[in-house]
Amino acid sequence: MPHDPTGTRIEGLAPRSQVPPRPLPRRSVAGVTNPTAADPADPVDPTDPADELLIGPTVGWEQHPGVRTGERLTIGERAADRMRNGMGSWPFVFVFLAIMATWATINSEVLGRDAWDPYPYILLNLFLSMLAGLQGAVLLIAAKRADQISAETALHTLTNTEMLKTLIEQNTELTRQIHELTKRMDEHLSQP
Repeated sequence: MPHDPTGTRIEGLAPRSQVPPRPLPRRSVAGVTNPTAADPADPVDPTDPADELLIGPTVGWEQHPGVRTGERLTIGERAADRMRNGMGSWPFVFVFLAIMATWATINSEVLGRDAWDPYPYILLNLFLSMLAGLQGAVLLIAAKRADQISAETALHTLTNTEMLKTLIEQNTELTRQIHELTKRMDEHLSQP
């Protein structure tokens, strides 16, 4: 009868060295090989957990169980999230550039001498200076909120790690007990 490495009998199972490895089908996506796909021509499915491991999660930190969201946030935290998500985006940059170009075009080309802010756009410079003054505070608020999100995620991870460590220790103890009982059963059954 085959035996496992610990010396206990395993009825009806072939030793691991005699079991041929099952070949896994492979699929390549953007230079990444997916060993779980049955058909190499099969496209990546973001809802498939195996594909998610290849392309990364499709949800942001808002879905993380350790991060407070929605009604659990203060008004200031929600405002910081909206500000960060709005001002830290390409649409914001393009809209801002379009407003500045429109301002310059209207005051230089369209209105000419009747412009409310002729070249060198002193009023526009005043607005941009005020915006720059506020932008420092906005960036600090957004960074503070990002640090808070990181801290909540890290605390959740630490808590889960400690729980998993406890479960692994309990599992190891149970495995040791089962091993001892199996050895005793084997010794008892081996006796004539």
